Amino acid sequence: GISAAHKTLPFGTRLRVCYKGCVDVSINDRGPYIGARELDLSYGAAKAIGLLNPGVANVTVTYL
Repeated sequence: GISAAHKTLPFGTRLRVCYKGCVDVSINDRGPYIGARELDLSYGAAKAIGLLNPGVANVTVTYL
């Protein structure tokens, strides 16, 4: 699916996440719990913006 996890944002919060492309995601889980990471994208969301190969990268996030 096209979703994401965040430590504190309310479930259902909509975000536009951009890397090489952009995708609109909905927060539906908690995490990530690794270091200073702020957002954990689902496989489908990461694939949609070209983030599968690097795995971890800085992205642009806009609240919708």
